Amino acid sequence: MDLSWSDSEEAFRSEVRGWLEANAPGPLPSGDTHEGFARHLEWEKLLFENNWAVVSWPKAYGGREASLWEWLIFEEEYYRVGAPQRVTQNGIFLLAPTIFEFGTRSQQDYYLPRMAGAVDLWCQGWSEPNAGSDLAGVRSKAQRDDAAGGWVLNGQKTWTTRGAFCNFLFGLFRTDPESERHRGLTYFMVPLDTPGVTVRGFGRLDGDEGFAEVFFDDVFIPDNVLGDGGAATPESMAKGGILGEVNQGWGVAMATTSSERGLTLRSPGRFQATAARLLDLAAESGGPELESSLGDAVTDAWIDAEAYSLYTLKDVSGIVEGVSPGARSSYNKVFWSELDVRLHEAALNILGPAAEVDGPWMKGYEFALSGPIYAGTNEIQRNIIAERVLGLPRK
Repeated sequence: MDLSWSDSEEAFRSEVRGWLEANAPGPLPSGDTHEGFARHLEWEKLLFENNWAVVSWPKAYGGREASLWEWLIFEEEYYRVGAPQRVTQNGIFLLAPTIFEFGTRSQQDYYLPRMAGAVDLWCQGWSEPNAGSDLAGVRSKAQRDDAAGGWVLNGQKTWTTRGAFCNFLFGLFRTDPESERHRGLTYFMVPLDTPGVTVRGFGRLDGDEGFAEVFFDDVFIPDNVLGDGGAATPESMAKGGILGEVNQGWGVAMATTSSERGLTLRSPGRFQATAARLLDLAAESGGPELESSLGDAVTDAWIDAEAYSLYTLKDVSGIVEGVSPGARSSYNKVFWSELDVRLHEAALNILGPAAEVDGPWMKGYEFALSGPIYAGTNEIQRNIIAERVLGLPRK
């Protein structure tokens, strides 16, 4: 693994840094509030207008056709200047890689530019009241209506991040009523303004309001209809449809979860920037005079952030050579989610009682606590690692 950057990559870094330093906004309200979400969208539209929203995508979809290495550089610089977290992440970082892999050309041509430009905003419909981390236990169903040429959806999704602000949902529905577990599931893309869809937002304990429950009551989703030219029309794409094959949704969903747990959702730059802020806080709070245990926690957290970066570089080296991380993405998920907690715990311990009035670190800590839960709880991820990576027997 070559840890040096080429001249062209350093030139890319310089261009990214210059633009971000000139244009990145200051701190914005939380993207999980109505005001904050709107402010974040203004920023993300500016990114798109300047071809920075999706640097690794084809130019036809608003990208720069940057390499994965350049994407990592962009992420480092993005978080280094303190640019806002991306509220379009469910679409850009989770759904988009799945559309690139499983979508038809018509789906790619329609959804991807609108996703990159923050025109269509996506939420993820995985969790249900009785199927949180157990994704294969979903009960929401889709029944075939041959006469109408489509599917009728019924059921409920919950803990839908930013669902109150989005206009599209992607998720799994059971299309084979006789099936069990991961069989007989289909991956649907559903416009949330479709008749029969009810989105009910609810507040979190921290006051943010982006979470939602989504109810489906005889919601009709038509087949992916071809137009005269052999491609689906924008009008048909706007009505949603199926990604991949009917009853083969589990494999499609696993591609999305691999993105969610692995490379794209949580780049190293995010944690390296937090570790740098932690070092600054430690220096401001006593530096060498800092209590030994606090200093050790800061050191360990910084080392772990660097270790995650090196692990990611190794992963990218494999991806470039055609090796998919597969189930190994669960390693990533466990590590980055617990690293995020450690980084923020170290900061709060340094701040002491002042942590209660330090907005950014406390807010970051509250969010970090959800990391071991979303994207599949870490207990489930450890089972996946044991069984699918290490080959250990089921208990």
